[in-house]
Amino acid sequence: MMSTTIHKHAPRVELICPAGTLTALRAAVDHGADAVYIGFRGETNARNFPGLNFNATEARTGLDYAHARGARVFVALNIYPSPQSWPLATETIDLAARLGADALILADPGLMAYAAKHYPDLRLHLSVQGSATNWGAIEFYRREFNIQRAVLPRVLSCAQVARLIQRTPVEIEVFGFGSLCVMVEGRCALSSYVTGQSPNTHGVCSPAHAVRWEETPEGRQSRLNGVLIDRYAPGEPAGYPTLCKGRFRVEDDVFHALEEPTSLNALDVLPELIASGVKAIKVEGRQRSPAYVAQVTKLLRRALDDCMNSSGNWTPPDNVTAGLDALAEGRTHTLGAYHRPWQ
Repeated sequence: MMSTTIHKHAPRVELICPAGTLTALRAAVDHGADAVYIGFRGETNARNFPGLNFNATEARTGLDYAHARGARVFVALNIYPSPQSWPLATETIDLAARLGADALILADPGLMAYAAKHYPDLRLHLSVQGSATNWGAIEFYRREFNIQRAVLPRVLSCAQVARLIQRTPVEIEVFGFGSLCVMVEGRCALSSYVTGQSPNTHGVCSPAHAVRWEETPEGRQSRLNGVLIDRYAPGEPAGYPTLCKGRFRVEDDVFHALEEPTSLNALDVLPELIASGVKAIKVEGRQRSPAYVAQVTKLLRRALDDCMNSSGNWTPPDNVTAGLDALAEGRTHTLGAYHRPWQ
């Protein structure tokens, strides 16, 4: 059984929070984030939504704000560019380097090669979109591009995370809270089946132009490019429609056939993750509001600090769990793959 002893002088585990806007960046920094991750507008990152992301001036302001308060800013450029979008992608790397970003979060090996060649002193983090689920893959990116950190897909158990950390010098970052992705990140083509676009190439699995909401006698309905995704009972919370979390008829039953709309919450295994040597806990959700970012950051900051100061026999306070559940998708949470004993 894996030890959950947290050594007194263990390195600080960082809290990495999302920022889709300058207001959200300030909220994350003000409530205790060690670093925030942002993206630039356009099809260069996996949260390409209208009204979201930064231009150069906003990024400059955000970097100054974070650095003045001891926090860092990572820039996500986690798509796989096509030949047409390659110039935009490399220009975005140039811009991030020029502005003084603290790290680039990349998935595409070509972009990693470009960044490593032109900006050897700029930290490279392997994005979750890189789908590196074993130490051999991470070692490849370290050897070829000198990555300093890898963000693991949300498909590994705690035991697998611990074993991987023992075999690599690369810092490991794992998700601690936020929406779950049903597929191994970077390999999902589900949304492109309906819309012709995917997070891997266009930065979004449900592009806003393809989403339709309808009020019908049977209830509120959501459609994605004309395909019925879900129908809600009166008063039932309605989430942003994604194909993987829709309700579909399978034989005679209508249910969430692929994935329940719920959020990951890793607090119950936080001592195990810290004891295994995880370097950072990440929060999903650059599409979330500044108020959401502020509240989640505040609660996780408290939980992380309390857990780090314990001997390992820490359990999440009920009010922290309840506070996060109130913000969670479907108002409930899961440990996802972290607690799978057969992995």
